[in-house]
Amino acid sequence: MKKDLYQGICDETLYANLYNKYSKSLHDFLYYKYGEKLNPGDKAQDAFIKLWENCKKVSMEKAKSFLFTVANNLMLNEVKHQKVVLSYQSIAPKGHTNETPEFLLEKEEYYKKYQNALAKLSEEQRVAFMLNKVEGKKHEEIAQVLGVTKKVVEYRIYSAFDQLKKELENFKIK
Repeated sequence: MKKDLYQGICDETLYANLYNKYSKSLHDFLYYKYGEKLNPGDKAQDAFIKLWENCKKVSMEKAKSFLFTVANNLMLNEVKHQKVVLSYQSIAPKGHTNETPEFLLEKEEYYKKYQNALAKLSEEQRVAFMLNKVEGKKHEEIAQVLGVTKKVVEYRIYSAFDQLKKELENFKIK
């Protein structure tokens, strides 16, 4: 009677024999192909872990091929990961700004004035203005949303703009 090959690789003694037989050659293969920086020993260990996790699926004849393929793929994944890491390392984080503390304080004060000026607008003006300038909607879209004509929307936006210019010095919108 023939012994089940798939069950045999899950046997601990057989698995230990596979490990003893292929671990050094697998490590050396990875070391020669990829170098020491990518930890070929760790990848060889990970390949053996994968073999153990898939022991019921891998036959004895395919065990060596499985190990080398998995280890090679692990190293290729590590190479890709290192490329991503290097690309992000080349981008230096901006650790400073060219803005002075005075500018930041003025910016904050101007923002508060802007919020107060917006609050003084009528609700119709504020809604039309914000839909146009913040959300980037066109006058016709705003008219459809609000259920008014395009001319009414234009009037609300431009009257809001005039009121904001009166309230705030150097008020400009692109």
